[in-house]
Amino acid sequence: MKIIACYKLVPEEQDIKVIPNLPVDTSNVNKKIGQFDLCAVEAAVQIKATQSDCNITALSIGADALAAPKACKDILSRGPDALTLVCDPKLEQALPHQTARVLAAAAKQEGYDLILCGDGSGDLYAQQVGLLLGELLQVPCINGVSKILEVANGMVRVERELDDEVEELELSLPAVLAVSADINEPQIPSMKAILAAGKKPVNKLAYAELALEEIPQLVELVSITAPEQKARKQIIIEGDDDGQVAEFVGHIGNVLN
Repeated sequence: MKIIACYKLVPEEQDIKVIPNLPVDTSNVNKKIGQFDLCAVEAAVQIKATQSDCNITALSIGADALAAPKACKDILSRGPDALTLVCDPKLEQALPHQTARVLAAAAKQEGYDLILCGDGSGDLYAQQVGLLLGELLQVPCINGVSKILEVANGMVRVERELDDEVEELELSLPAVLAVSADINEPQIPSMKAILAAGKKPVNKLAYAELALEEIPQLVELVSITAPEQKARKQIIIEGDDDGQVAEFVGHIGNVLN
């Protein structure tokens, strides 16, 4: 069985500079694997533990930083057997429809029985890539997967939690699953796994090798700006008798009006 686990490098939150009324500064941020994608990788590892013959390939697209040794070792230490990267400067700010097309082309070259990805990325969280990927590959696809119950006999059985019920669904393989953050708790790699990661194969695909037609941009990202920060009123009301409650309600009314 061949599993592809898709992931994306996203900015480390603590490195992002947010100044009210100014563009969000991500120029000097470190990158990490998105939390939702870590869940997808962990789900793939858990499936492999139940299969006698299973191989996991991690797959990602992005700029050249994606191929940095530290970034490669980070993802491979979490359980995948191999890594495939599509690196090109034009993919640095790829939008969901562009990401899905490149992933689909790479997945076709790799071959797969099951593709796992997070419900959304840790930066855009558009929740589109998994569903678009399934559509482009013309295979069964479902998002919001909270539990993978069984993979056997050419089928995958999953649960998806809705607002007031839990669905149990069965999909024929090959298929694409977009998993929620509730599906598992990603494991922290051991030192042994980190050392072994450096010996695992890394396959780098050039964008041109995928023979894709020009992907329309459709949307242009103009800017990301921090919201305007309003001055705090700093009104403190001490006590809880009727007069003070009325004063508090009065202040709330003034703000709302």
